[in-house]
Amino acid sequence: MAYDLTMPLVIGISSRALFDLEEENKIFEEEGVEAYSRYQIENEEKILQPGAGFELIKAFLHLNKLKTDRRLVEVIIMSRNSPDTSLRIFNSIEKYGLDITRAALTGGASVAPYLQSFHTDLFLFANTGDVQEAINSGVAAGSLLTNSVRLEKKSKVDQIRIAFDGDAVLFGAESERIFQQSGLEAFQNNERSYANDPLSKGPFANFLMTLSNIQRMFPEREKAPIRTALVTSRNAPAHERAVKTLRAWNVRIDEAFFLGGVQKKEILDKFGAHIFFDDQHTHTDPAAEVVPSAVVPYRAGDDPSKL
Repeated sequence: MAYDLTMPLVIGISSRALFDLEEENKIFEEEGVEAYSRYQIENEEKILQPGAGFELIKAFLHLNKLKTDRRLVEVIIMSRNSPDTSLRIFNSIEKYGLDITRAALTGGASVAPYLQSFHTDLFLFANTGDVQEAINSGVAAGSLLTNSVRLEKKSKVDQIRIAFDGDAVLFGAESERIFQQSGLEAFQNNERSYANDPLSKGPFANFLMTLSNIQRMFPEREKAPIRTALVTSRNAPAHERAVKTLRAWNVRIDEAFFLGGVQKKEILDKFGAHIFFDDQHTHTDPAAEVVPSAVVPYRAGDDPSKL
């Protein structure tokens, strides 16, 4: 019987997001694919250092040890590497004891067309083109900033902490469009007027719902292995619609920060996020100094600057 990937949470991650491949990527960009391939083969037995997404993936895989009756998470390497240059990746996976056995290696072609085939819930990649394709196809995806800091290695994984921006990430971009085109006052008036009307789903809404379903498997809230936070530039009176939207979706957010323009970096640092998702570099770039961060592109037709 074929293995059913519709049951677990499926995370697709690129080798460059999982491991530190910045030196190798520089060779690729400056010297081309042949020099890159030669370097990878010559260094096949040299174990790669953890990358920006390493601790997140390690923590997610740990969830499979908490339930004996089923696997909660599957992680799949999705890479533009060729099979011939990928052995170094698998050697490193084995060295770190990561329970990753599946891969899609496309030899330079886009990975995005295969995401639906793997029933991917979250896609973390360094190539912005693939991430944009993923978002447009309905998959939660982010361009992981590979220069992000890496969380200190923990001897014991106790809790995954994930932080989300609101508009254009968890929620649709309609309200963000009003803010960009008409200003703060128009935005707040709109949110006050429609406070009881749930916002539309953004690209990460279904991913949050999947996380919430996993959280429900662990009744003691403080001991749940996943903790989530909404970290948004919204503030009163625009906060009410966000809270009521999450209530209408029947999803759980453990912490919420309505910052009204205050920089998100310090909050994210204290929260201890394994990853932060936001649609604007003005937030992700500073945040990447303290926590791994990923940029979520606008879905096709959502970008206010292109309307």
